[in-house]
Amino acid sequence: MTLPAHSEPLGGRLPSLDDRQSANHLRRILASQKDGEASLKVIEPKTKERVEITLTPAMSDLFLELLRHIGRGSAVTLVPIQEKLTTQQAADLLNVSRPHLIKLLDQEEMKHSLVGRHRRIDAEEVFAYKARRDKERSAAMEDLLSHDSDLL
Repeated sequence: MTLPAHSEPLGGRLPSLDDRQSANHLRRILASQKDGEASLKVIEPKTKERVEITLTPAMSDLFLELLRHIGRGSAVTLVPIQEKLTTQQAADLLNVSRPHLIKLLDQEEMKHSLVGRHRRIDAEEVFAYKARRDKERSAAMEDLLSHDSDLL
């Protein structure tokens, strides 16, 4: 998979067993906090002082999601939502071929812009399309399941 714009791989590798164990341990600690607000104590590298950092509920949720993936051994890539993606990067995020993505852009399924001859898509557009697609797929699956239960 091509890495999205401004993304960094986890050391260019899948998480090691130690990475996974650390992530799962930290995730359990954070998940046990009340009201979604968690405090972390870290050592400031320059001064060697302990500093307490309070995570907001939104930051805590995001951090928990990241730790959940690492704990499962999944490779993780962060994509800032304001970024412009190439067609290959967007196709990789949607798990579709680049020609299929071009067809979707030509059908105006997602807004895009041209930089010279090259198409660029806002990451936000890609994620919004993915959410719509996933919702439609879930509805279709529910419909199939309801028809299937009539046959039994």
